[in-house]
Amino acid sequence: MLTRRLLSLSATALGAGLLCFSLSAQAREYSVSTVLSADFPWGQAAEKWAELVEERSDGDITLRVYPNSQLVNGDQTREFSAMRQGLIDMAVGSTINWSPQVPELNLFSLPFLMPDTGSVDAITGGEAGEMVFNTIESRGVMPLAWGENGFRELSNSKQPIVSPEDLDGLKIRVVGSPLFQDTFTALGANPTQMSWADAKPALTTGAVDGQENPLSVFDVARIDQVGQKYLTLWHYMNDPLIFAVNQRIWQQFPEEDRELLRQAAIDAGQWEIEMSREQKNERLAAIKERGVEVSELTEDQRQAFIEATQSVYEEWTPQIGEELVATAREAVEKR
Repeated sequence: MLTRRLLSLSATALGAGLLCFSLSAQAREYSVSTVLSADFPWGQAAEKWAELVEERSDGDITLRVYPNSQLVNGDQTREFSAMRQGLIDMAVGSTINWSPQVPELNLFSLPFLMPDTGSVDAITGGEAGEMVFNTIESRGVMPLAWGENGFRELSNSKQPIVSPEDLDGLKIRVVGSPLFQDTFTALGANPTQMSWADAKPALTTGAVDGQENPLSVFDVARIDQVGQKYLTLWHYMNDPLIFAVNQRIWQQFPEEDRELLRQAAIDAGQWEIEMSREQKNERLAAIKERGVEVSELTEDQRQAFIEATQSVYEEWTPQIGEELVATAREAVEKR
């Protein structure tokens, strides 16, 4: 009888142990939200992060990527809040989409702040970048590394755009950020806010005349097929990506796993940035081959756009932070 009872208790303990092991194993899988799929560099960055974490943890930590904003029902501006609340474990997100919750991220949307990739790197890799990361951390999310969605270029169905006057009255689809509304209003356009899911149908029907996006999005999404015959390379703003983790989940990781996740994010981000920049000329050539007329601004033409958008700086610098904007501008000047 005693032997039978001991065997029964052992079986119970073994079952409980297996259950705990099973729960532990399940707890090692984490969700990662992205706005775009692996057809785009953005989605590829998230997939690379997952791949490196899986490899370096010997399969102990799994990051499952959920593209197309599916974890927030397609509303990309809710991603940061969902991660902060723990509804999403991790994300590779856009400074634009997170800016409603983190106003300092509007820094990267200030028009014509960053004329080239060297300027972007000077900001993200310097004191201004640290200030931005500290702000994100103070809001319940742990930022780990930078990626890059790229410079956003302007396309439309009407005419080449090389001066602010060319934008007069054009209906331009913009993302859900008031700063974008103010920028295009200052340039004389008629900005129309809508999700990307609604943008392509609107371009197809002519409900809007144009849009702005990185070359990778224009190329992969074949925006030229919805009447966008004219493309202006004006580099008016850059959209860095941020690899981040919910603060509570981050605190649960032992230090060794934190370092693994952080370094994997840094490596995935650098890999994606280099890949995106290397593909630029190839993408541009493919776009031109499809019949799109591409305009590149001269220094004088760019200066006209800079002067036309000064009011945006006057309104938004106090909201972003005087010190942060000054630090970023200094980094650009010293690059």
